[in-house]
Amino acid sequence: MLKQGPMRGVSVWAYRERPSGHLFPGVGDGIHEVAPLATEGKVMRPPFVVSLLAVALLAVAFAALPSSEAPTGFDNQSNGMVDDATHQADQVKFDEVENVSDGLGPLYNAQSCRECHQSPVSGGGSQVAELRVGHEGAHHRFENAEIPIARGTEIITGRTLVNDRAICPNGAFPNTEIQERLPDSENVRTTRLSLSLLGDGFVEAVADQTFIELARKQCKETHHKICGQAIFVPILEAPGQTGVGRFGWKDQHASLLSFSGDAYLNEMGITTRLFPDEVTKLCNTASEPNDVPDPDGLDDLDHFARFIRATKAPARDGQLAATPQTRRGSELFEKVGCATCHVRALTTAPAGTKINGGKFTISDALGAKTFHPYSDFLMHNVGTGDGIVVPMLEHYGRRMYQTTWRNFSGEDFHNARFKVRTAPLWSVRLRSRLMHDGASVTLRDAVTRHGGEASEVMHHFEKLSHADQEAILEFLRSL
Repeated sequence: MLKQGPMRGVSVWAYRERPSGHLFPGVGDGIHEVAPLATEGKVMRPPFVVSLLAVALLAVAFAALPSSEAPTGFDNQSNGMVDDATHQADQVKFDEVENVSDGLGPLYNAQSCRECHQSPVSGGGSQVAELRVGHEGAHHRFENAEIPIARGTEIITGRTLVNDRAICPNGAFPNTEIQERLPDSENVRTTRLSLSLLGDGFVEAVADQTFIELARKQCKETHHKICGQAIFVPILEAPGQTGVGRFGWKDQHASLLSFSGDAYLNEMGITTRLFPDEVTKLCNTASEPNDVPDPDGLDDLDHFARFIRATKAPARDGQLAATPQTRRGSELFEKVGCATCHVRALTTAPAGTKINGGKFTISDALGAKTFHPYSDFLMHNVGTGDGIVVPMLEHYGRRMYQTTWRNFSGEDFHNARFKVRTAPLWSVRLRSRLMHDGASVTLRDAVTRHGGEASEVMHHFEKLSHADQEAILEFLRSL
C-alpha cells in the first residue's frame, strides 16, 4: 500500500510491507505496490526524474569553482580531514577483531573490517569474495533466497548474501546447527569481490548532480549506446532522505555511515543503531545493540566512517606512468572509448556543503578536490551482470518500510538486475582477481570480457594492433 508522504510539492514514493510479509515483485520477497503521490490534484513525475536544466546549472557552478588535487598514497596517514593520531585510532577500530562476547554473528563472514579490506594497507581491497544467491519466481522476476537453518526450523529470508561462518554449534549451544547451506532451488548465484575503500571519502563528497549530469551527457554523446544509471538510495542516518548510490557493486549506498552499518551487520553480525535487528537470534547471547558509544560519544560506525573518509586516494605507479608505452596507452584508453565509463577525474562539492540528508558537512580536506578513480560510479550492463537484485531488507533494515523516502523507487533495482557499478580502476594493479566476481585473472581477460553497453568499445579495442592493445594494458598496470 502507498503510504502518504508528508511533503507538498515534492515527489515522494513510499513502501509498506504487506501483511503476507512480501515486498514487491523482483526486489525482495514477493509483491509490493508503488505509485506516485498526487500533489494539489496533479500526479507528480516519477521521483527520479530531475530537471536537467537545474542539474546542468549546478554542475556548471561546481565546475567553475577552483579545486586542488586530492592527496594520494598508501602511507596510513590522514588526508587532512583529521590529524594522524585520530586517523590511527580510527584504524585500530577498523582493524579490531570481534568476538562472540562483542556480538559476533550468529551468522557472519569476517571478524574485522580489515579481514576483507586490507591490501596493501587497511582500507584496501582483497581477494575475499562473498556468495550471493536467489532464484527466479513468477514471470522470471528475481526473488531473494530462502535458506533453512537449524535443521529447517528457521528460514533466513530477505537477503541474497550467504554467510560462510556461524558461531554455533558451540559449548553453550552444542545441538544448535545454524550454518547456512545453499539449497538447489537458489539457482541464481554469483560471487562478489571485496572492494577497496581507500579514497572513498572523496567519492562520498561528489555532488549527486555530478553523477546525474554525467549519466545524461554520457547517454547523449554515445547516441544512447552507453547510458549509466544513477539510482537514489536511502540514507539510513537521515530517515526519509536519499542520495545517488555510489558504494557497493550495486550502488546500494550513498553514505559511508550507512555502508558501514550494512557491512557491520551482514558481514560480521554486529547490530547497531542503524541496523538493530539480528539476522537470526539463535545462539545469540550478547546485549542489543552490540555497538554502543564510547565515552567520547562515538560508536564503531562513527569510527569506521571517519576512518574511510580520512583515507588518501590510491596512488599510481609513478615510474611506470612515466614510460612512453604507458603514455601511449593512456591516449588509446581515451580514443577507443574506455574513459566513457572509466571516467578519469571527478571533483568533490565545495567545503561546507551538507550531504547525506544534512547529516555530514564536507570539510576543507574533502571539499573542491579533484581525484582520479577511473569510474563514473554508475550502473551499466556490460554483459557480466549477475542477475541479482538489491535485497531491501538486507541493505536497509526492517525500519525502512516504516519510512517515507524521497526520490526512491525499488523498481530501479529490478531494472538494474543485470547491471553492476563501473569498477574504479585506481589501484587495479594491486589486484590478482578482477571484475565483480573475481573470475578474470588477467587484465586482458577483464577487458575482453566486456560486452553489452561496452560492445562497441570492445570492438575498437579488438581492431587495435597487438602493440597498441599492450600499451592500454600497460597503462592499466600503472593505475
